[in-house]
Amino acid sequence: MKSIEISGYESYMDRAITLAEKGRGATSPNPMVGALIVKDDRVIAEGYHERVGEPHAEINALKNAVEDVTGATMVVSLEPCNHFGRTPPCTEAIIGAGLSRVIVGMVDPNPKCAGGGIKRLRDAGIEVEYGLLADKIARQNEVFIKYVTTGRPFVVLKAAITLDGKIAEARGKTTAITGPDAKQKVHEVRNEHDAVMVGIGTVITDDPMLTTRLDGVKAKNPIRVIVDSKARTPLKSRIVKSAREVRTVVAVGSRAAPANIEDLEARGIEALKLGRWDGAVDVELLLEELGRLEISSVLVEGGGSLIASFVKAGMVDKYMVFVAPKLLGEGGVDFVGGELDSARILNITAIERLGDDILIEAYPA
Repeated sequence: MKSIEISGYESYMDRAITLAEKGRGATSPNPMVGALIVKDDRVIAEGYHERVGEPHAEINALKNAVEDVTGATMVVSLEPCNHFGRTPPCTEAIIGAGLSRVIVGMVDPNPKCAGGGIKRLRDAGIEVEYGLLADKIARQNEVFIKYVTTGRPFVVLKAAITLDGKIAEARGKTTAITGPDAKQKVHEVRNEHDAVMVGIGTVITDDPMLTTRLDGVKAKNPIRVIVDSKARTPLKSRIVKSAREVRTVVAVGSRAAPANIEDLEARGIEALKLGRWDGAVDVELLLEELGRLEISSVLVEGGGSLIASFVKAGMVDKYMVFVAPKLLGEGGVDFVGGELDSARILNITAIERLGDDILIEAYPA
């Protein structure tokens, strides 16, 4: 709950959140952070964390100040860091600049750092308030929070389905479900994630590239993760042919042929051996391994069997379901390609119209 002293700063914190959003997709595994410096009820500086390894929001705001910041107030969406990482601690820069007050949106969720920055600033005589719009900031940084508290990436399950819940006309058959606006949105979402994941069936059927294509934007290609228990990824597939240009990981099971694995590795593929006793890939173990690779977010794009594996294991943090005004009827491939032991209840948080299609965003209840 915010204190009376900072209740008048909500508009400034909202602006800090808007600034932070500019870093989406570029700061991983760091959070998105925005900062303002306010003096005499005027904003005299703004900054945000633009890219991992580069200066944090607080440092950029201090650099961008149009006048002396002595005695001013900094409004920052996340607690300033108090440790050396890829960059020096922001707390020391704030203290050195002569700021008298810092208003923090959310305390750092990292259990190793939480409260350390606030304590350092207070010990230096700077007044610190926190908790302003914390829930909104937590949603913005849901990926970072999941990663630093569990060591696993945040999992977004993306699917394109018909009104009757089908993702294809038949197994092994490529089917165009959604229109161009929805496809454009998928590329925007890929650009925000560290990795994109599909099952081997999707690779064999669709021969996808799983890259990001955005007009007029310098897009990043997420790491491609293929769940392929038997190491059957075709050597002539576009994914294998481009593996030296776009980082690609294939997760294989305990029964995968060593020769197949060697063939993939010889072409630039990274193989993760994650088999269960039955030869299948353990998705929970896979997420732990991806976390160790500093992958903080994964976009799972299908197919149905892979989707079912994640849903059954309770490993989905967010759903993005594109619904097209089509019907495929009997014989079509179901969205969740397998039985569930019980219904999964979701909370819908957003519905967006994309041409003729609809995007539904939801979280597990």
